[in-house]
Amino acid sequence: MFDVLPLDETITIRAESSVADPDTCKFTVSRTVHPGGPFFFHAKELAIGSPLAERLFALPGVAHVLVTENVVAVGKSSGASWSALKSGIGTVIRAQLVSGVPAILEAPLITGASGRTDAEVRTVIQELLDGQVNRAIAAHGGKISIVDVTDGNLFVTMSGGCQGCAASQLTLRRGFEVKVRRVAPEIVDIVDTTDHTAGKKPFYERARADLVSSHETVKPEAQGTGDR
Repeated sequence: MFDVLPLDETITIRAESSVADPDTCKFTVSRTVHPGGPFFFHAKELAIGSPLAERLFALPGVAHVLVTENVVAVGKSSGASWSALKSGIGTVIRAQLVSGVPAILEAPLITGASGRTDAEVRTVIQELLDGQVNRAIAAHGGKISIVDVTDGNLFVTMSGGCQGCAASQLTLRRGFEVKVRRVAPEIVDIVDTTDHTAGKKPFYERARADLVSSHETVKPEAQGTGDR
């Protein structure tokens, strides 16, 4: 779902609500908000001294903020409404850029606001894959592997029964991505690098859709019972 926030003469912002996590929205800006990153603020207290993050947390309902290059990803509390927040977030971002003041002060981030390195985030996601996700889809010949984690982007490849499978995106977006955002909210995008046209014999066959259409869906974490 995409919205283009009201434009001014120099700055445009595109808001993209997450399909996997409706409480997360990514704001892509036509200018660099802050070079480098990602810089992740999972609590209001960690934003002290960083102007953009402070202003965003001042908006009712903002729960966490991620800034990387020209992207600002904002998480909201479940009771807050994006219809009320989106314009406010856009206004804050534009005002910060026009001010000429650095959006993020890196000194306090080193002590904890950015949280984890790419390598640490990769380790956490690998543990998720090994302990839950790949176990759930292995019975159907599928596997998800990490290609790289860099600047808030997670690159993955899908192999075995998932390569070329008609249900692969359901597995990726409604199962894996939901779980990733729980353990690594620093991730802005999950990019599937798989060449799905090269799959030789996917487990899922269109002729058997009525039997196996949900074969590799990872159960949502919201179930509360865990994966088996």
